[in-house]
Amino acid sequence: MPFKVAIVGRPNVGKSTLFNRLVGKKLALVDDTPGVTRDRREGEAHLGDLTFTVVDTAGLEEAATESLEGRMRRQTDAAIAEADVCLLLMDARAGVTPLDKRFAQILRKSPTPVVLVANKCEGGAGESGRMEAFELGLGAPIPLSAEHGEGLSALYQSLQPYADRIEEEEREQAVEDALADAEDAETGFDPEAPYEPDLEAPLRIAVVGRPNVGKSTLVNYLLGEDRMLTGPEAGITRDAIGIEWTWRGRRVKLWDTAGMRRRARVTQKLEKLSVADTLRAIRFAEVVAVTLDASIPFERQDLHIADLVEQEGRAMLIVVNKWDVVEDTQAKLRELKEELERLLPQVRGIPIVTLSALTGRGTDKLMPMIEKVHTLWNARISTSKLNRWLEEAISRHPPPAVKGRAINIKYMAQVKSRPPTFAVFSNRAEEVPTGYRRYLVNGLRESFDLPGVPIRLFMRARKNPFADKK
Repeated sequence: MPFKVAIVGRPNVGKSTLFNRLVGKKLALVDDTPGVTRDRREGEAHLGDLTFTVVDTAGLEEAATESLEGRMRRQTDAAIAEADVCLLLMDARAGVTPLDKRFAQILRKSPTPVVLVANKCEGGAGESGRMEAFELGLGAPIPLSAEHGEGLSALYQSLQPYADRIEEEEREQAVEDALADAEDAETGFDPEAPYEPDLEAPLRIAVVGRPNVGKSTLVNYLLGEDRMLTGPEAGITRDAIGIEWTWRGRRVKLWDTAGMRRRARVTQKLEKLSVADTLRAIRFAEVVAVTLDASIPFERQDLHIADLVEQEGRAMLIVVNKWDVVEDTQAKLRELKEELERLLPQVRGIPIVTLSALTGRGTDKLMPMIEKVHTLWNARISTSKLNRWLEEAISRHPPPAVKGRAINIKYMAQVKSRPPTFAVFSNRAEEVPTGYRRYLVNGLRESFDLPGVPIRLFMRARKNPFADKK
């Protein structure tokens, strides 16, 4: 669910103009007359790779509670309370007014984070008014021209940390919800039942990587046609292109994606949109083929992409393209495996497929490995097997005492698959050290043959049946 941004400020500072700019349509009425906006209006905004709900509000005014202005003010107060972050607009040309100061004081007391925006700064105008805005006590004001679209990159950088934090919270909440649902018998997840692939649903695969590693060439070879535009220039692919395909009678949805560079190098708006499209493809995929160039493997961005795929909980394999240019293939493969174990310990044992998309050498190994990884991603382990393993793991290496008190781990169960997710119940769940959780995850991976699959393990407090009794 996208996060929510409320645009607030005194009348006639350009709130509706900024709203229209962010949603890309003239949804809100704009006029030089103060007080045109009365009701709060919501729209879907896009800023680079950020997508969020933006709320246009009535101008903040001091007014009696039951007057029209007072009722408008209540609507604005509600928008502030519901928002994840507020943009406080001030008119840089007019400078800081007493009303700006009053409402900055109100917003400083609000739990909702505030970003101060100095509007009407086109062409360097309003610089003195922007400097005045520092006295509002809300940090450095962002220079912006909503009417001319200037300063949007600075606004993006200000909103990005809030978007990342909210996305992480939502991801954690989704996992918690899944755990809670899984504990309820109505979820229907049964770890005792063997995994049966749904052959009617397409296997969803995304091919991702840095620019110019041969993603589109690989997709073309698999399809047997020049479906994707290719060439020596980096960055030819801009959209995440989904292609329906059939492999050995099984339906496949294959995504060719734009190359992902480091965020610091992504400056053009079009490239930001392309990267956002790639991220959506990763989230929609079941298996992600992280594609590397054999001549320059494991650059920092390759590791960032692989870590992103792991965080999203997708099945993953490493595809090393341009293998035809490697001279000592055995030595190179050993080197790649050693680097992979060292650089990506969170997905230990991740499979590597070496191939040349240009000549077709080794491409026959790719789809069988993708099917294998997909099966592991759907793995189910019975509760009895898990708890026999847990007993042995604890006997070999008991959890360390915390503050002189022993941690007693009771039992564990798999609560979902895709990726395999486990709940471990303990009397002091929140105090189990991170290192011990990592020990359990590595043990699960090794004992139940789950190489390269993201594993989620959550410590859960076992409810005391006597806690509610006197």
